[in-house]
Amino acid sequence: MSANAMAPPLAAASAWHGASPLRRWLVVVVLLAALPYVPGLASDFGRSLLTQMGIAAVFALSYNVLFGQTGLLSFGHAVYFGLGGYAAVHLMRAINQGLPLPMPLVPVAGALAGLLFGAIFGALTTRRAGTIFALISLGVGELVYAATFMLPGLFGGEEGITASRTRGPTLAGLDLGSQLQVYYVVVLWALASAAAMRAFTRTPVGRMCNAVRDNPERAQFVGYDPQRVRFIAFCAAGIFAGLAGGLHAINYEIVAADAVGAQRSGTVLIMAYLGGTGYFAGPVVGAVVLTWLQSSLSAYTAAWQLYVGIVFIVVILYAPGGLAGLVAMHLPIARTRALRAVLASYAVAFIPVIIMVTGAASMIEMSYRLATQRELGTAIRFGPFALDAASPTPWVIGSLMAVLGWFAFRATWRYIAAAWGAAIDEARSVRR
Repeated sequence: MSANAMAPPLAAASAWHGASPLRRWLVVVVLLAALPYVPGLASDFGRSLLTQMGIAAVFALSYNVLFGQTGLLSFGHAVYFGLGGYAAVHLMRAINQGLPLPMPLVPVAGALAGLLFGAIFGALTTRRAGTIFALISLGVGELVYAATFMLPGLFGGEEGITASRTRGPTLAGLDLGSQLQVYYVVVLWALASAAAMRAFTRTPVGRMCNAVRDNPERAQFVGYDPQRVRFIAFCAAGIFAGLAGGLHAINYEIVAADAVGAQRSGTVLIMAYLGGTGYFAGPVVGAVVLTWLQSSLSAYTAAWQLYVGIVFIVVILYAPGGLAGLVAMHLPIARTRALRAVLASYAVAFIPVIIMVTGAASMIEMSYRLATQRELGTAIRFGPFALDAASPTPWVIGSLMAVLGWFAFRATWRYIAAAWGAAIDEARSVRR
């Protein structure tokens, strides 16, 4: 892609950065309202994918209240998501049996359950921070996961609990019979949740969360109890995690043990890190990207989880600020002429990256076929190429592409660094 083609997105990002908060929210509302009608997304699958992204965004934002804002690394955040989902699905069952409550209000039950269990478990876990907090949260997660099988009357055991989202009173004509209606309900709750969490970050207690994250001793010295601040943040995160679980219950009409499992806790951690925990919109970006990767990669390869793990590792190593951090890094140079040189250096590096990734991916696919799917044979289809994993030729070619692509990519780093040095100098001169 040429520099001229790539410049407008960064210029638009710079304009977005300088826009008023009200204008940003209006743009987001209009964009979300129009997305279900965009070609490629104007189908039940596309709208279902958008709905999943919205639920994941709320969940990731709730996690960032803990980690990004308060510095609490939790390995059991899915507990509040799952328990909120169970509370919501039980309410849905009551509505199915005649309770006169509109179905779009069901996520409130999830939020209340998240608050309740956040207060219960938070009173224990927030007494300590750091590694001890992380380990306690992991223990709580395993405890609740085990309880879902020990109490089948509440959690439904392995089969979970089901309910219908269409059998109940309507609200403003919404009967949730179509995926489009479910999408708009999720969007409304997601916008309300994002606005509330954004407001929370600007309250005095939200500011103190940052202080406790950075220097709890100094926060205590000026008169604030770090444990109480952590507890408040924990409860707030539980509210929105539970609300996300309630939206999950409406969308899927079933809640099972995996909703409170360690895999879901790990997924939300990846979302927050991938997008960037230092930015409010970072977890939203991570939720959208990871949901899209899970949906798209799983349709093409059985090793999609391996690729997601590789992407996560690469981001941690080379972009610790996350994807949102990468965008923010380019904003100071977005309106300089040197931006074209930076994008041109990226274009040069893009070619060896494609070669390297293609070679490495071909070997991953052949290894996966031989290790886990040998009954399907050794012949695989890799994009437009037909490969035989039993033949040494594709292994040799894949290895050469991966190694040579890597060294060629390393050779482009000096050009990228030089372009960035010139761009920073020009940005400083423009600022002066």
